[in-house]
Amino acid sequence: MLTPIKPSRTFSDILLQQYRQQGDPPADAVITAIVEAGGKNELRLLMNWLADNQDFTVNGQPAPVRDFFASYTQLPAWADSRRMESGMEFFKKHAGQIGLILGCFSLPYCYLGANGAQVLWLTERIKNDTIRRLQETGEWVFGVNNSKEWVTGKAIVRTLKIRLIHAGARWFSIHSGRWNNDWGYPVNQEDMAGTNLAFSYIVLRGLRKTGISATEQEEENYLHHINVIGYLNGVVEELLPENLREAYVLDRSIARRQFVSSEAGRGLTHSLLTGITEQVRKTTKRSVDDRPEAIRNLAAGEMRFFLGDQYADWLGIPKASVEKRMAGLVNRLPIFSGQLPNL
Repeated sequence: MLTPIKPSRTFSDILLQQYRQQGDPPADAVITAIVEAGGKNELRLLMNWLADNQDFTVNGQPAPVRDFFASYTQLPAWADSRRMESGMEFFKKHAGQIGLILGCFSLPYCYLGANGAQVLWLTERIKNDTIRRLQETGEWVFGVNNSKEWVTGKAIVRTLKIRLIHAGARWFSIHSGRWNNDWGYPVNQEDMAGTNLAFSYIVLRGLRKTGISATEQEEENYLHHINVIGYLNGVVEELLPENLREAYVLDRSIARRQFVSSEAGRGLTHSLLTGITEQVRKTTKRSVDDRPEAIRNLAAGEMRFFLGDQYADWLGIPKASVEKRMAGLVNRLPIFSGQLPNL
């Protein structure tokens, strides 16, 4: 019996261009209210709290922040708790490989979006504080894939914090004096949808590429779980793919419009490679070759394995041809297992 082809919405240039000019109005309103009440200093205090992965108490925050957290903690009506639980079990089962894929596929994949990468390039934190930024992202990823954190509500608070960080990045980008409107609105809906795909569909593509088999239902459940997180993070429902086929169509539509080589993409990828090298050297045992050039080449080989040579060239990733051929083995070496999952 043939498997029926699932329906898919189309994502036209007109639709995506419309969303390229749209941010996240509820979150942006919070940032505007904070700045109007206390200026840049108050906003910086808020950003410091938002980046704190240990403090989840909103009681001491300004009223607009408290109101935001009170208003946006509800899951969407279409969220299926059983499918979310299945998605988290899938993550737990493949956590080591997913950590590797996030570091060597998902993140550089995002940097291929030249216009969207400008926000990260201008705010400079990923350039100047790479390891800490990656660790914060990793803590969030592992937090929202922990079923206990959904029971306590901690996963939702984590995600709403990220949502406001994005709104803060929009404000700083717009007021930097360096933002080019031709890039679209900072951290716009098209770029947010692309990032959501990088943490869901691209992860699934990476697992397939490493030879890890999963049922269609397992993959669909993981996609569903990440979509619920994307919804909480402010992505409009129209840009959340309902199935794997739709995820493919949306990914190809965004890539066709946005992927190109850029200074920002190359610079961010260079910082990522440096951050991975430093992190692995700091945490691996003496039994592992800790020469920085060896670690960097292994990471570069993994990136080329996942991205393909054209995309890797656009990002300025070193050739590392030998390491690329070793990629299927490197996935199982201690230099990556237990290290990159912390990114």
